[in-house]
Amino acid sequence: MTEDRIRHNVFPKAKRWAYLRQAKTMRVASLNKDGSIYLSPIWYAVTGERLIMVVDSSRHGDNFKAGRAFSAVVDQGDDYRSLSGLTIVGEAKEVTDPAIVSVMPDLLFEKYFYVGHPHAESYFEFGEWSGRRYFELVPTKMVGWDSRENTHAQGRERHTFPRQLASRLYERGGERG
Repeated sequence: MTEDRIRHNVFPKAKRWAYLRQAKTMRVASLNKDGSIYLSPIWYAVTGERLIMVVDSSRHGDNFKAGRAFSAVVDQGDDYRSLSGLTIVGEAKEVTDPAIVSVMPDLLFEKYFYVGHPHAESYFEFGEWSGRRYFELVPTKMVGWDSRENTHAQGRERHTFPRQLASRLYERGGERG
């Protein structure tokens, strides 16, 4: 009987938040006023069990503020055995709490940069210039998949014995090679 191991590998709550803390990029699709979809990668930080998105684009920000539908995916992997990710649906609320807004630059620096990083200063300056906003993604549904733990590529195995051991196959009455 075949088994879809990715589908059966559930992301428990603690694993979801640990996964989100270490992953780097979230792909967010939000619905524009005209009904088209705006899709872009977004950086984010996790504090406790709060997912705070960095929004420099007025499109996502406007869509979130208008309460339009959106969804997000955080994923990684280069082949079938390393695929993992979370699909997230929920609502986005603008973060106005000064305590959270004030720690976001430090959380972002820690996650995406290092001391002396050549682009850190320009990233944070751009945020000030562009009116960077933060939105909390409050999940109503998270669906995860992770094939790293128990999915193995299907395939036949073929073992070839070294030449010095090949003659042992024929010692019991078979031909010698």
